[in-house]
Amino acid sequence: MTHTTDPIIAHLLFKENQWLIQTNEDHSSGVATLASHFAESFGMSGWARLAGLLHDRGKEKEDFQRYIRITSGYDLSAGRYSDKTHSMIGAAILHRFGREKSMVLANIVGGHHRGLYNLDELEKMLTETIVPEQINHSLPTVSLESPPKTLRCQELHHLTRMLFSCLVDADWLDTERFMQPDIALMRGKHDTLATLSEKLDRYCQRFESVPDTPINRLRTRIQTLCREASHFAPGFFDLTVPTGGGKTIASVIWAVNHALAHGKERIIIAIPFTSIIVQTARILRDIFGEANVVEHHSVVDEETAGENQHTRLACENWDAPIIVTTNVQLFESMFSNRPGKCRKLHSLCRSVVILDEAQSLPLTFLQPIVDAMATYVRHFSLSFLFCTASQPVLDGMRKGEGAAYFNGIDPRQIRHIIPGSELLHHKLRRVNINMPRERISIESLAGALSCHDRVLCIVNTRPIAAEIFSHLPPDNNNIHLSRTMCSAHIACVIGEIRQRLAESDRPVRVISTQLIEAGVDIDFPVVYRQLAGLDSILQAAGRCNREGRLQQLGTTHVFDLENTPPACHCKSSVYALRDMLTANPESDWFAPEVMTEFYTKLYSKTRSFDIAGIAGLVASPTEIGYESISDGFRLIDDHGKAVIVNYGAAPELIEQLRQYGPSLSLTRKLALYTVSVSQHQFKEFDRAGLIDRPCEGFFYIPLRDQYDDSIGLKVNNEYLEQSFIL
Repeated sequence: MTHTTDPIIAHLLFKENQWLIQTNEDHSSGVATLASHFAESFGMSGWARLAGLLHDRGKEKEDFQRYIRITSGYDLSAGRYSDKTHSMIGAAILHRFGREKSMVLANIVGGHHRGLYNLDELEKMLTETIVPEQINHSLPTVSLESPPKTLRCQELHHLTRMLFSCLVDADWLDTERFMQPDIALMRGKHDTLATLSEKLDRYCQRFESVPDTPINRLRTRIQTLCREASHFAPGFFDLTVPTGGGKTIASVIWAVNHALAHGKERIIIAIPFTSIIVQTARILRDIFGEANVVEHHSVVDEETAGENQHTRLACENWDAPIIVTTNVQLFESMFSNRPGKCRKLHSLCRSVVILDEAQSLPLTFLQPIVDAMATYVRHFSLSFLFCTASQPVLDGMRKGEGAAYFNGIDPRQIRHIIPGSELLHHKLRRVNINMPRERISIESLAGALSCHDRVLCIVNTRPIAAEIFSHLPPDNNNIHLSRTMCSAHIACVIGEIRQRLAESDRPVRVISTQLIEAGVDIDFPVVYRQLAGLDSILQAAGRCNREGRLQQLGTTHVFDLENTPPACHCKSSVYALRDMLTANPESDWFAPEVMTEFYTKLYSKTRSFDIAGIAGLVASPTEIGYESISDGFRLIDDHGKAVIVNYGAAPELIEQLRQYGPSLSLTRKLALYTVSVSQHQFKEFDRAGLIDRPCEGFFYIPLRDQYDDSIGLKVNNEYLEQSFIL
């Protein structure tokens, strides 16, 4: 049983044969200080401070004090406990005092472990919560600021989530400082942006010795324009450069200089394709150093990987000057209610975000995504760069199908780094595009590919890639590439492709999914591309005669497979392009106005730009459904499960995982040996007994025969079939 003279314990640590106590007062004060500091970046430090002071007020409950004493072993005679929950107590105190916007603070305090509530559910819980007599019922005296800029109704949920992020990260960091001080000391070991700028300048010096070719002169010109545009006021920017123009390095040059010019704190690069995150991060580490770049991978799910501090260090709060992540991770975090996903959000404040391949933003979620970006620019001091070879239409009012409309960014708010007068689509043209006039069979396509010594064929799905590959005559010159292969395997194969291309007399035929269209600098004389959106076709064309070495223009053949309906992810894009082919088959497919026409047609075939109904869930400030928003905002319908495959060094790394548990370094290495499979495929593997769980949150397929050296992870084979027969 606890006594009034006993300390109110927040955390206990047994170290060097003695018990160390962090009192609830010390913990709450530490959290309040950290949270307040985080919220300074958007002018609401008082709100975060008050939340920090109250978030663990419920730990004053006698039941909780008995619980922590008994379960830790500190005091086994403390007595029995029945209810150790504590989060809702501080929320109830806030609610009872009726502070202005008290539901915002009550939600982030009450949900700091469980996650943000729908406001109707929160109201019910607060009404039913009884604050025990032994709890301090007083409200700390803290001045609550008004938001620096007028808050629009539809922006309130983003502000709440940002405050929630400040509290959650502060809570975990203060707990870590007490419980695991050695890990806490590992944080913040990175260079300033000024130092990173010097490293970037040194890296760029290599471009001074490249051959003086028209393409290299254009790349230098693009980099110069990026440096000049970096001094423009923060906001929205676009960098539209045809494939081969060096936009990846150019965008980083702009971002680093823009961050320095305007006091930004970090650079976040969001990429739609997980296949190129590893290689992009590797390039950035070559430039800026290992400690300055964090890549956020799906190998560990932050909500299921437990409370292990080592695991969370890999991607938990984006505390690094350069982050490489996915569009899914970035935007789903902006709409999540979960502590693990929201924790990083405050690190977005005062950041520069590069949306690489911006044309890949999903149309059915485009409205809430654009609204979120506008809020983050307006309230949280972000700058966004839309980086692409085929700039999507993100501005103005656009008509969808039926009653659907897309209300985009004000065109006056987007600065174009490359003026239209540069005519890059003419200057960087190195290929002709031959559009299809009739459909062909896979057998005919395979025959056509076999006639070329060097050819790249890009298709829309993994199964089609595997089928075409199987129809090619057996030949060591044929290479398959898709995300059924892990990143280490893909990197190895891409390296082999580059080596063969570097040898002038070496044949190489590559069958690949879209993973090779973006961020992979390879150069083929002939490219075949399955019919898709015009944006994808231009990306594929960028792999043809990339360096302009051919005596004439290269050729990209677009083909339409018979008996093969468009894949779901590109169906509308295919139909839009087919309409254009019918109306004007001789269009200049590289012209910016043709790309605008494509997006206009694509938008007109889109039934909703807010398929999850986010606008309705945030329309009333007293009825916001935070949990419903989180459940509905899923950019990928079937979230893939990352499984580690038996390839390369994976078995040795798995043994390290079993022995020592996850760490930043080990998680990063394991990410190279993962393949994303659908939930359905994962369940089939699991039912077949093929899934091993070496550590919580990690999934491993140890059977070597399940991984093929040509096509990667087998998803249909005898091992799965036998398990169901038995």
